[in-house]
Amino acid sequence: MKLPRRSFLHLAAGGVALSATSRIARAQVYPARPVTLIVPFAAGGPSDTYARVVTRQMGRIIGQQFVIENVGGAGGTTGVIRAMRAKGDGYTILLGNVGTHAHSVALIPNLPYKPELDFEPIGLVIETPNILVARRDFPAKDLRELMSYVKENAAKLNVGHAGVGSISYTNGLWFNMLLGVRPTFVPFTGTAPAATALLAGQIDFMIGSISDFGPHIQSGAIRAYASASAERSHALPDVPTTREAGLPEFQTGSWWALFAPKGTPQSVLDKLSAVLDEALDDDTVRKRFAELGSDGLLRAKRGQQSLAAFVKSEIARWAPIIKAANVKAE
Repeated sequence: MKLPRRSFLHLAAGGVALSATSRIARAQVYPARPVTLIVPFAAGGPSDTYARVVTRQMGRIIGQQFVIENVGGAGGTTGVIRAMRAKGDGYTILLGNVGTHAHSVALIPNLPYKPELDFEPIGLVIETPNILVARRDFPAKDLRELMSYVKENAAKLNVGHAGVGSISYTNGLWFNMLLGVRPTFVPFTGTAPAATALLAGQIDFMIGSISDFGPHIQSGAIRAYASASAERSHALPDVPTTREAGLPEFQTGSWWALFAPKGTPQSVLDKLSAVLDEALDDDTVRKRFAELGSDGLLRAKRGQQSLAAFVKSEIARWAPIIKAANVKAE
C-alpha cells in the first residue's frame, strides 16, 4: 500500500524524533556503567576501608558497581590530582579527607589544586576522633609520662606517618610543636604500612584515626595514650581524652568525604548525594562505621552545601596551626 506523501513525511519525522528522544533518554541515564572511586591512599588503610563500606551499599542502591582505585603517594595529593583531571561526568569521583582538602593547602607550596574550587562536593562520609598510640613496649604508662619522655629523648625517636600532608603527618607535626620537639618523621605510602611498622616496633609512636588502631589496641599489640576528642570514644571507652590526660589544647579529628571533578552536572551530583545519604542510613553501614570508631553523622553535616562550607572552615582552621609549626612540604 502506498502512503500519501504528506503521511509518509509525517511518520518519517516522527520516527526521527523518537529515535533522537531515545538517544537523549539513554544519555541521561546515570550511571550507565561502573563508577570509579579514587582513594588517594594505599589499600588496607582507613580511607580504603571507609570507601569500600559505603560504596558497597551505594552500588546496591544505584544499580552499578563502584570500582575502588587506590592511588597513593605525596600524602594523598597524587590521587587527588588524578581525580581533578578526570572528566566531570560522574564516572570518576574521589574520596578526599582532611589531609588532602585542608592540611595540604597551607602545607604544600604551589599545591596543584584548590580543594574549594576544583572539586564539586558530594557529601561527608564519616568523622572519627584521632588517637595517639605507641609501640607496645614504649616506656611511658600515660600521656604525661609520654610527653616527658618525648621531650627528653626526641632525637632518638621515630614518628610514623602516611606521607607529607596526610592526617598522621600534620597531627604529628602539631603534637611535636606543642611539646617543642623535633623527632625524626618516617614516611610511608599509607596508614596501613605505617601501622604495620608500629606493630613491628620499627617506629615509636604516631597519631591517626581511631579506626586505624582499634583492634590492635584491644589486643594489646600497641599502646593507646589519649583520644584527641571532646569525649571518650564509645569504641575505646578506657582510653582517656587529651583533656583528661594532660594536653587539652590537642583536639583533633579526621573526616572523609566524596567529591567530583569540577563541572560535573548538578543532576549527577544530586543523585550521588542522595544515594550516599541513603547508604549512610543503612543499618549495616552504620554498624560497621560504629565498629570503626564513628558515632555517625548528624543530618546537619550531610549534603553538598554543608560539605562545601566545612572544607572552607577546615582550611581556615588548619592554616595558622601549620604556619606556627614553620614547616613546608617540598
